[in-house]
Amino acid sequence: MSSILTNNSAMVALSTLSMVNKGLTETQTRVSTGLAIGSGKDNAAYFAISETMKGDSGMFKAINEGLTSTKNSVATARLGAETVKDLASDFSERVAFAQGQGIDLSEVQAELDSLVDQIGAAIDQATFNGEDLVSGAAATQTVVTGVTRSGGTFAATTITFQSVDLGAIQTALDAIDLTTSTDLAADLATAETQLGNAISAATSLGVTEKTVEGQQSFLDNLADTLDSGVSSMVDADMEQEAARLQALQVQQQLATQSLSIANQAPQNILTLFR
Repeated sequence: MSSILTNNSAMVALSTLSMVNKGLTETQTRVSTGLAIGSGKDNAAYFAISETMKGDSGMFKAINEGLTSTKNSVATARLGAETVKDLASDFSERVAFAQGQGIDLSEVQAELDSLVDQIGAAIDQATFNGEDLVSGAAATQTVVTGVTRSGGTFAATTITFQSVDLGAIQTALDAIDLTTSTDLAADLATAETQLGNAISAATSLGVTEKTVEGQQSFLDNLADTLDSGVSSMVDADMEQEAARLQALQVQQQLATQSLSIANQAPQNILTLFR
């Protein structure tokens, strides 16, 4: 039955065109943004997970940048400790030389005083951005290395390391006066002890620097993995979207033609009254 009041064919064609236009808009949005999931309405679960992962990735990158400053501070301190170690080794050699007969101890003492001054200069200069890890009493340093959500609980992860007291080495070496000493062998033992302390300090800082570098490498890889995971969840498949876009454009044209044909139906009724 034909009716001039209700055009069922036009209604169906219009509904089809509306659905096609909606799909076309969604596809065009995905093509333009590159995202299949751009908000919570697209996929609430994936959106929540991806946003959390994005946040973690950002924090890992920021923490990694902070670790660069820590690494530089430790590297500077290590360089200072290694310099002190080399100077302490020279110091021990000169004290060992003084053990021989017929040695002018005053000349050796002048060399030792110069080495002690050099040690002091190395200690004073072994700071980075005002951070001093080589003088004063050894203390525990805590550095944030990342975050964890293990067990559903958010927390920061940290590492600890000890600063070193190179100043104590300088003080101990500065107190050896060969010209007034009554036990040169004991002086040599003291020099060797302080050399051992300098070696231990340099080794400790070297281990810390290596640890920080390893953590930075891990954070780089972890951030890349998180970014890749987020991409796999929310990024649009551009090949698929391109194919869908072309298909929807054809459907839009066909739906438009169908609507045009359906709208012509009431005009056909006029021929019955001619």
